[in-house]
Amino acid sequence: MTIIAPAGATIPGVTHHLAAINGTELHYVTAGDSGSPILLVHGWPETWWAFRTLIPLLARTHRVFALDLRGFGDSGAGETEYGEAVSAEDLHQLVAHLGAGPVHVLGQDISGGTVFRFAATHAADVRSLIAIESTLMGYGLEALADVNGFGSWHVGFLGTPGIASMLIPGHERDLIVGWAYANMNGTPGAVSESDLDEFIRTYSRPGAWRGTEGLYHQLFLDKGETRALAEAHPITVPVLAVDGANAPFTANTFRQVTAGEVTSVHIPGVGHLVAQEAPDALAAAILHFTMRVEQMRVEQIR
Repeated sequence: MTIIAPAGATIPGVTHHLAAINGTELHYVTAGDSGSPILLVHGWPETWWAFRTLIPLLARTHRVFALDLRGFGDSGAGETEYGEAVSAEDLHQLVAHLGAGPVHVLGQDISGGTVFRFAATHAADVRSLIAIESTLMGYGLEALADVNGFGSWHVGFLGTPGIASMLIPGHERDLIVGWAYANMNGTPGAVSESDLDEFIRTYSRPGAWRGTEGLYHQLFLDKGETRALAEAHPITVPVLAVDGANAPFTANTFRQVTAGEVTSVHIPGVGHLVAQEAPDALAAAILHFTMRVEQMRVEQIR
């Protein structure tokens, strides 16, 4: 592992790393020195910084890893492959690089497809899957592109190759602060101006929208691939589905792609950004769930 100085904001107790993984460079942070490993995967418009308050709560009893997906944050944003499949492979190779598997993997928002693919294609790497305010192609995600329904214009905009990279530079704050966080955040004060500045910093660098474009473009390329993968390789590890404002969207999705146990938690009174808006309640749900998973693992070994 190469330890680096943080390029932007940081929190006490975390160490920043940069590693060559799967043809790109991944930036990730580590915290905690004991307990089972938890890998945190951010959504949009986020980076690892979305977990700034959650990490210390989990690190009391777990080893915690939080990465910037390729094309996000301080990870590589060069002219390479992007999308769910390559990002899922990044997770697999990162876990191998860390020697940390199997992990409890957490994904929220648009990263739900990435962590699902990771669990479906690399089951030996995963102890449990935690999905937050997320859904999958073929199970509801496609509805987010339907502007005549309850969908949003930004899905098609971000998913059209090259458009975000061409039109957003110079207007990052307008989109992220003026529109995205203004609509997604349901908890006043949960996201500070300095937090927003940190997100703007990384979304303003060269190539910063390639990761976003890759994940959103997946909606228009899927053609039943996710559903076929779920039917051939349903998730067999325990799943925790956490919903905020869009309950029971996550729970309904992951019950359909899981062959085993699904635990559903609804955190009321928040918007879409659960990890940022309600870290204490989310940490309590995660810690209770992971404790049960570890107890089940011990019982199976006996």
